[in-house]
Amino acid sequence: MPDDALGDDDVTALVARLRRREVSAAELRAAVAGRLATVDPVLHGLGLDRTDAPVVGNPEGPLAGVPTLVKENTDVAGWPTTNGSAAYVPAPARAHAAVTQQLLGAGLDLVGTSRMPEFGLNATTEFVDVEPTRNPVDPAFSAGASSGGAAALVAAGAVPLAHANDGGESIRIPAAACGLVGLKPSRGALAPSAHGAMMPIDLVADGVVTRTVRDTALVLSAMTGRPRVEGPGRRLRVGVMLHSPAGGEVDADTRAAVERSAAVLDAAGHVVEPHRPAVGKGFVDDFLVYWGLLAFSVAAGGRTAFGRSFDRSRLDPLTRGLARHFLTTGPRRPGFLRRLRRVAYRAEFTHHDVLLSPVLAHRTPELGWLHPAVPFEELRERLVRYVGFTPLQNVAGAPAVAVPAGRDGRGLPVGVQLAGLPGDEARLLEVAYELEATRVPQRCALR
Repeated sequence: MPDDALGDDDVTALVARLRRREVSAAELRAAVAGRLATVDPVLHGLGLDRTDAPVVGNPEGPLAGVPTLVKENTDVAGWPTTNGSAAYVPAPARAHAAVTQQLLGAGLDLVGTSRMPEFGLNATTEFVDVEPTRNPVDPAFSAGASSGGAAALVAAGAVPLAHANDGGESIRIPAAACGLVGLKPSRGALAPSAHGAMMPIDLVADGVVTRTVRDTALVLSAMTGRPRVEGPGRRLRVGVMLHSPAGGEVDADTRAAVERSAAVLDAAGHVVEPHRPAVGKGFVDDFLVYWGLLAFSVAAGGRTAFGRSFDRSRLDPLTRGLARHFLTTGPRRPGFLRRLRRVAYRAEFTHHDVLLSPVLAHRTPELGWLHPAVPFEELRERLVRYVGFTPLQNVAGAPAVAVPAGRDGRGLPVGVQLAGLPGDEARLLEVAYELEATRVPQRCALR
């Protein structure tokens, strides 16, 4: 990257420079425009470019003047909301979403949208007939999903942070794939999601992806009014979970990253012990039916939700496959919603304050491995194994944060997850600071 107003600063440092008037909001937006022009022709993470006509946030907000992107499933008045889908022609949104209002209230300037897979249903930002979003560390690999465009462009240094949201994995997976910090807050910690409000079980939490723990702590404070978490806290009981409810093996590099992180916390004085999940394969099967129900709802109700232009035949093969899975499997799992609502999440914390686990069972895959056109049965099994550690917190409405934990043998980022009980965001960030302090920062290939 050429020298510009963004420099190598994170959000916290940029806010300080803005307050000292060493840089202006206009200069930051110009720097973002220049960087997007450099990296996005390779990464394809940008949806709508509004760097020349941003929606400017509250000039008195704690993040005033900092530019960001909004995920393309979130309404910004006057901008089309695509949901990553080619199945309909989006009209301009009539009003801001509640979380958009929060972002603007915190002072952030909205300079465009970031890409996502269709309706956020996949764990990679890939499409049937257009370019995928690529990982800036190695463009042959996935940037994760569903907030894949957000993570790719933050990791590449094009924007200092980006809005993201998470209905099963969608903040934490791309954060882990791209070497970022990604906090999924507790249900209700931020403004309620319109998407979540329509679900039988509200899975959706909004947040951001950032390059540092202190940035995530700053944004959480700016958007909620809570005190900012500024460093490590008290010693805790940490359970280390290397077996997901989905079963299957964790790859060697991921296991090593979790074990290194556990050793860091042990050396810092925490009580670190093995943990086996109380929930098992039944939870995974119930969640998969619910995942299918969400896809079926899109297919069946698309014209009502998105207008007359909606054409279900243009939905991608994964969305259609999930909808069929619900129709064929749902009747064989009566009570799946009741069981999910009653999942015994608190039982996971009988002996531990925080759970440490992988974010993903294996490193981010090469593009194509999770492509939506992979035969559905095969793709479903790949996805279940890959994302087995993340959906539990969405069902329970609990927080979890992805924290960078080094690189694998090919130089790709590996992330670990810290999970807690509802309301435990501060505790998780305190532990995340300790893990971050031992990490050697590494630049991505395009920065």
